[in-house]
Amino acid sequence: MSGFVEKPKPAEVPGLVHLHTGKVRDLYRNEAGELVMVATDRMSAYDWVLPTEIPDKGRILTQLSLWWFDRLADLVPHHVLSTELPPGAPADWAGRTLICRALDMVPVECVARGYLTGSGLAEYRQTRTVCGLALPEGLEDGSELPSPIFTPATKAAVGEHDENVSYEEAARQVGAETAARLRQVTLAVYSRAREIARDRGIILADTKFEFGFDDGDLVLADEVLTPDSSRFWPADSWQPGRPQPSFDKQYIRDWLTSPAAGWDRHGEQPPPPLPDEVVERTSAKYAEAYERLTGVKWAAGA
Repeated sequence: MSGFVEKPKPAEVPGLVHLHTGKVRDLYRNEAGELVMVATDRMSAYDWVLPTEIPDKGRILTQLSLWWFDRLADLVPHHVLSTELPPGAPADWAGRTLICRALDMVPVECVARGYLTGSGLAEYRQTRTVCGLALPEGLEDGSELPSPIFTPATKAAVGEHDENVSYEEAARQVGAETAARLRQVTLAVYSRAREIARDRGIILADTKFEFGFDDGDLVLADEVLTPDSSRFWPADSWQPGRPQPSFDKQYIRDWLTSPAAGWDRHGEQPPPPLPDEVVERTSAKYAEAYERLTGVKWAAGA
């Protein structure tokens, strides 16, 4: 059992039709047929949307995505049309709302990995492969890979796991030509972002992208290169052979699986509310990622 501990009720805004409530984002359609994407402060972990929100998280995700979109536009177009708040929208939507092109979305998440960790590490320990790609012997948790790899995954509904698949399976689902294009663009964007992050003292260990088509053109969609969609590690403390400190929700995962939480992640009970200290530490991690990448001080509550 998993999903929402308590599913939120979508806001009612004149001229907008609610389409979907996701783990983090609420999706609407306006009268022009464009998508209105609102990044909330919801937090998900272990396939649950937690009962406790992280203040300012949605704004950080939105503003950081916009920063990255600007730096990747020469590699692939993005879906953002405007950041203007729709008339009649709640004031809280400010800074967390994107007006976007409606795309024909590709039903595969495009994951790029430059370092071995997470589900890739688990597979490697069993088979010495990740998504069917053979890797050298002797790699550890946090090891840098000989070169970045493209490891697609199928998209899952709220409360379900994304599932890693082979490149061949992705090609079967979307077609050989599209799969090849996804791999090429994913690795190009990852390589650009990894260099930008490295110059700022951050290792981009892995990340996932979503793409769609607009009149045959491949377009980068959703969020991009945020602490929700990526693993960012401080370069000065990187040490293979152990879990790495990170600028993401790992602090929440660690607390949920600790005795302090008293929660069985494999059971049927929903996770408990997060303590204030965990909320504050997580919020600070997200803000630090934004500040270190952009060089701009995050204005909380702005």
